[in-house]
Formats: sequence, structure tokens, C-alpha cells
Amino acid sequence: MGRFGLHALLIGAVAAGAGSAQTPTDPPAGMQYLYGSGEAAALSIAAYHGLIEFVRTQVATRPTDSVILTDDSSLDAPKFEPCGTKPFAAVFDVDETMIANLGYEAHEVASGKGYDSKVWDQWEKTGADAVAPIPGAVFAVNALRQMGVTVIFNTNRLVANAAQSVAAIKAAGLGSAVHGETLFLAGDDQTGSKKDGRRTSIAARYCVIAMGGDQLGDFSDLFNQQGMTTRGRRNEVSSGWAAKLWGSGWFVLPNPVYGSGLKGGFDDVFPMDKRWDMPPQETK
Repeated sequence: MGRFGLHALLIGAVAAGAGSAQTPTDPPAGMQYLYGSGEAAALSIAAYHGLIEFVRTQVATRPTDSVILTDDSSLDAPKFEPCGTKPFAAVFDVDETMIANLGYEAHEVASGKGYDSKVWDQWEKTGADAVAPIPGAVFAVNALRQMGVTVIFNTNRLVANAAQSVAAIKAAGLGSAVHGETLFLAGDDQTGSKKDGRRTSIAARYCVIAMGGDQLGDFSDLFNQQGMTTRGRRNEVSSGWAAKLWGSGWFVLPNPVYGSGLKGGFDDVFPMDKRWDMPPQETK
């Protein structure tokens, strides 16, 4: 799930300020934004509206290529899976892309312990009734299905909890999912949390005309290669071939709560040539 770093620090800070015997007054700022704000809801709805309109155009014109990279692609030489006559599909991450894990996040803040994989496993097993749809997600999946586009979920939830993940998807109002057909999970292949292998399997059966996610790994594992710097990663998605895909096949939703976007030290985030200090004050 990638729920480390800043997320855990923020949880600890809230718990320290509130005390272990009471529910915190305020959740961390990222959670306030993602789960509580109208601004985050508006961004998600806008992303889903854009995805629907893009898909509508693609269905009408039938593209030559999918929006899934081939398994021999590189950042310097991207190639895309051919569509041929395969049926259309759209592929989505689940957590914080289509489902808001409100029950888990509330528990994590109240406990003050940060992310724990064992607790997350129990959440997958028992928390299906404590989720909500991300704003715009239900409208999007219904619109896609009405256009004849298959909705496929590609998530790092565990294969051992497949039935419970199906239940969570349904509880969020997103309809039915069938493991191995319209639901792909960590453990379906030997690559763990990497998703490219699952995407390749999906692209062998479908012409994937749109993908949605809240992490860059929801689009390609190439963005999470070992050795990539925070600044280099940002540059890769901001220029060249990748920049043309955002909003035109690849659709990103906000997530300031956890994941690969919460990285970078002060010097990574604020380049030296963009620093500013207060001008010296004149003395009288």
C-alpha cells in the first residue's frame, strides 16, 4: 500500500497531541483534505468527467493502441499494447481511487500507530461496510458500462482476501467484480505490488482506453524504478511522451495521505535556484 513516511509521522503527531485515551479532535491535514474537503471531491469529479468524455471519443473512433505500455518499454522508448479488435476496457486502482477507506483511516488516526500491514490485512478481511466511494467514481463506472466498456479493478489488495475486496467494491456502489476477470490483486503473479504484469495480462484480452489511479505505479512501474530521484521522477511525468497522457488516457486523482508521492527532502522539493529570503531591513 505504500503507507509509510510522512503519513506515519502525521499520525504520531496527532496521537501525541490528543492522548491515547481519546479520539483526536482533528485528523492530519492530508486526511482533512482527501476525505473531508469539497476541493478534493471537486478534483475527483473533474477527473472522472474528463475520463468519461475521453473514453466516449475513443469508443467512437477505435484507437490503434491501448494506453498500457508493453512489457519491453522503457522511459526512453515507450511502446503501447496494440488494440486490434479486442473489446474496450478501463482499468482502475481501488484504494483512494475508487474507494475511500474511511474506517481504516479513522482507526489509524485514533490508534496513533501509523500503517501496520497486519492491521491492514484485518481491514481487508472485515472492513467492507466502512468504505465510501470516491466522489465521481460511481457515476463513472455506470457511464462506462453503459458505453459497453468493461470496468476492471487492478489493486494491491491481497489475493487471499479476494472475496472481501469484491464485497468492498460492491459496498461502495461500484457494482460487481470477478477475481481473475474484472479484479486483479497482489499475488495473482510473482511481482508482488508491481502492477505491470497484471496490466499486460489485461491488455492481452482488452483494448484498454483509459486508466485511473492515485499513484504513478497505477500507470507504469517504470516511474518507481530503483534509483530515481524525487526531482527526476517529477521531470519524467512533466515532459515528453508521458506529459501527453495525463488527462488523455491516464487520469490521476488526489492523494495527500500516503504513497509514493510523499517523498523528497527539503532540497528535493525546493531547488536552490528558487529560494527566497526576507530582504535586509534598513536601520534608522
